[in-house]
Formats: sequence, C-alpha cells, structure tokens
Amino acid sequence: MGIIQKPIITEKATADSELKNTYWFVVEPKANKIQIKEEVESLYGVTVEAVRTMNVYPKVKSRFTKTGVVTGRKKFIKKAAVKVTDGEVIDFYNNL
Repeated sequence: MGIIQKPIITEKATADSELKNTYWFVVEPKANKIQIKEEVESLYGVTVEAVRTMNVYPKVKSRFTKTGVVTGRKKFIKKAAVKVTDGEVIDFYNNL
C-alpha cells in the first residue's frame, strides 16, 4: 500500500471536487506534501496545483453498559486536500 490509503467520498468532498476542483484523500500519517503530490500525479495522471493536509486526532469515547463503563479510542488519520489544475478530473468510479 502506498502513501494514499483511500479517497474520501462524502457530500462535502464531492461538492469541493465539483466547485473547487479539490479532491480529498486519507493518507499515511508520516507522508509530507511533496510525497502526496507525486503519488496523486502518478496514480491518476493529473497535474496537482496545491496540497493541504490536516491531522485528525482520535477522540475518546465511553459508554455505560451492564458491566460498567467501556472506554475506547478512535483511529488517528491524516487527510489531504489535493487541488488539481482546471480542466482535469479524477474519476474514482471508473474501476468499479
């Protein structure tokens, strides 16, 4: 598995891809912007203008059960917003 783990396909990400030509991906936590740019250009054959990244830190969740309080954590992920040049499109659904 490479630097890009999976694309993010939500309502907000789809709106960004249609209006701003920006696509969202879940990436490897130690990847930097240059590595993400090279990976997207090689996988999808597009030219990348800009890359923005954000770290999503895990939340601690707890719930009450019959046996007591159960606590757990969500997973740490890193997201990347990749802006592609005008006129180029990344099609996530062509391999289905």
